[in-house]
Amino acid sequence: MAGRNPVVESLRARVPATALYVGARISRDDRVDEAIKMAADRGVPVLEAGPAELDRLTGGALHQGLALRVRAYEYAHPDDLLARAADAGELPLIAALDGVTDPRNLGAIARSAAAFGAHGVVVPSRRGAGVTAGAWKASAGALARIPVARAANLARALQSYREAGIFVAGLDAAGDTAVRDLDLATAPLVLVTGSEGRGLSRIVTQACDVLIRIPITASTESLNAGVATGIALYEIATIRGQELRPSAPS
Repeated sequence: MAGRNPVVESLRARVPATALYVGARISRDDRVDEAIKMAADRGVPVLEAGPAELDRLTGGALHQGLALRVRAYEYAHPDDLLARAADAGELPLIAALDGVTDPRNLGAIARSAAAFGAHGVVVPSRRGAGVTAGAWKASAGALARIPVARAANLARALQSYREAGIFVAGLDAAGDTAVRDLDLATAPLVLVTGSEGRGLSRIVTQACDVLIRIPITASTESLNAGVATGIALYEIATIRGQELRPSAPS
């Protein structure tokens, strides 16, 4: 991570950092001071580095005398998300991404997952977004609270969930069921979102128990993966909340 604005934004988003490098004899401004203070407050080592070392650390990127070393993300196993739900005594709710390649969408989905009670996000090992600095920024720190699991084969992971008694709902503009009418919302559930361009892949579609849609009033409009998943998770959380709400005495 290189540059004053990116470094400050990453520290604000609580990206897990292992060291902050500050150029020797650089001109200080508010961004440098804020970065040093945030790093020190979180126990991140603040190290002085010369221009040649900063160039080497950042691969020659424009660093403006400031660089942040970020710890490699430790992915969970898809089964760990079920264990997380069981430990909490809750119905499993998992978001899975099929072909979503923009890390910012992954970060936004992690933020929605944390907000609406999901137990984690599953991404494929290949041809999908991973947890990068961009994902951390978009998650606004949610990636520190909700795990992301990596599946070597997403369709196989979904089938494994089904064998464990978890239903799989795929988001599809041509789905038969509106998300607010999803009866399976009150069951153990995986919500799968496809890429903006091609949607769900054929093999992942075949692994779904139901295809659901978000009703859109303007037929010419579409939603990106992060927005669509957030809306669907909200609707599912709302249905679950209504189901669990005690009825008024007669």
